[in-house]
Amino acid sequence: MRYDFDFLSSDALAERTGEAQPVDFDDGELLDAYSSAVTSAAARITPAVVNIEVKSHGRRGEQRGGGSGFLFTPDGFILTNSHVVTGASSIDVTLIDGTRCAASVVGNDPDTDLAVVRISAPNQIPARLGDSDSIRPGQLAIAVGNPLGFQTTVTAGVVSALGRTMRAKSGRLIDSVIQTDAALNPGNSGGPLVNSRGEVIGVNTAVILPAQGICFAIAINMAKFVAARLIRDGRITRSYIGVSGQSVPIHRRVVRFYDRAVESGVLVVGMEKESPAENSGLREGDVIIAFGDKPVANVDHLHRILTEEQVGRRTELVVIRGTEKLALSVVPTQLRVSG
Repeated sequence: MRYDFDFLSSDALAERTGEAQPVDFDDGELLDAYSSAVTSAAARITPAVVNIEVKSHGRRGEQRGGGSGFLFTPDGFILTNSHVVTGASSIDVTLIDGTRCAASVVGNDPDTDLAVVRISAPNQIPARLGDSDSIRPGQLAIAVGNPLGFQTTVTAGVVSALGRTMRAKSGRLIDSVIQTDAALNPGNSGGPLVNSRGEVIGVNTAVILPAQGICFAIAINMAKFVAARLIRDGRITRSYIGVSGQSVPIHRRVVRFYDRAVESGVLVVGMEKESPAENSGLREGDVIIAFGDKPVANVDHLHRILTEEQVGRRTELVVIRGTEKLALSVVPTQLRVSG
């Protein structure tokens, strides 16, 4: 049998094969919508973004460095990275209008690579802080900062992944880190990562070299908690159990069976040797759902519970192991005093 193959148009081919015809998208309209989202978000966040210049004294004499930051209150409080300001003998901040102000460190937390500095400049336009628990992989992510001295540079990409962990310079694992492919370079550190509405969802902190498109930001929900404590106390003293974890949903059947109020917990992905967690009998793969009488819905909840008041206090750690609910006994120790 002989078959004759004609050159068919896509419409004719669809008609013969019974396949649905593709929708004719206007590429120009799609690109305009994307461009509009980026420009709108950048316009909202840019007035709050600042350039930070740092001087420090070391064995080689005076050294200069810097990074980015953003105003989060109208009265001059600025959020940035700890590694940008640690060891600084003087800090200068340049605002979007070119005004240059001396800044002082309010509080510094190397364990989350976050710091708060302040300038004497009232009536500022602060950034709008979003909710990092509501973001999803694939959504638009926009970074604004001062890479290599190029002020208020805007780069755009997507949220690549959630729940990453990253080790701070202090040695502590930072949990719930956001991975993005919005390009970051030296000088972007401390700047905001925002969503399409211009709300801050993360604090840009690191890139993986020599990889391309693998960049990280500290989740803004963690940053809100840390910033509030730094403003109040100037430092954060934590209790420590030695767990690396990430927030995960819990199967609804398990939630209903154990009459849980929340449907998530903290998956244990690692433990430090001879830590309180390891000594309690906790295992990798366990899901922490409560610490004492407080439910644990995510990593941020656990961090907030592990305050200095918990040091040396034997506490029940409730976990789901497989489908079984277990109560372990843990005695947190003091991690360190940062500031």
